[in-house]
Amino acid sequence: MTEMKTVLVVGGTSDVGRAVARAYAAAGWSVQLAGRDAAGLEREAADIATRTGVAVSVHAIDILDTGAFAAFADGLPVLPDTVVSVVGLLGEQVRAETDAAHATTVMRSNFEGPALLLGLFAERFLARGHGTIVGVSSVAGERGRASNYVYGAAKAGFTAFLSGLRNRVSKRGLHVVTVKPGFIRTRMTAGMKLPARLTADPQAVGTAIFRAAETQRRDVIYVKPVWALVMAIIRALPETIFKRTKL
Repeated sequence: MTEMKTVLVVGGTSDVGRAVARAYAAAGWSVQLAGRDAAGLEREAADIATRTGVAVSVHAIDILDTGAFAAFADGLPVLPDTVVSVVGLLGEQVRAETDAAHATTVMRSNFEGPALLLGLFAERFLARGHGTIVGVSSVAGERGRASNYVYGAAKAGFTAFLSGLRNRVSKRGLHVVTVKPGFIRTRMTAGMKLPARLTADPQAVGTAIFRAAETQRRDVIYVKPVWALVMAIIRALPETIFKRTKL
């Protein structure tokens, strides 16, 4: 009998986190949901368990409390086979330009916290000899734009971290996946006018993450493939031209 695999989803009450957890549960994986919203985690866990019959546990974590990461990992029922970080904070660019505390929170939420947590699990996976790490980054990290460069800078750091980690551990039994969703229809983007061709639903993101990590064994994915072309064009613009754009 094949032993059931386990996924840890950090950011489990977000729209994308819920979609990821449901995609794994539908495939028969047990689920560990982690986040700050205890009541939300319990509701989602009950819903997933009812729908799929898989085991779901909930675990408290604050991505900014980096000193508590080791105790968090120690407290899990089992060391997961896969850990997926969907944590992120868009923040407000205009506010971040003058409010250092807000800018710090955006940077730490999108880079420092997720990177340190995934780095901790990478070491434990290496000691075990196998494991998959998935980090949800952003196309915003591919080139700094005036409209969101604080968020983009943090995501650029996270993307670089995942790339370096993948380069280090790929020959030692670990798989590291970088996910760049582009626009997603979520509570965080509610009210924004988003281009349909460039915008994904959370369910599509969850399915894409499961396939990339567990069946296709991809390294880097754009959930909407058109984003690869869009960002290639944006990256290719000379700085003299790029600085005159309104992106």
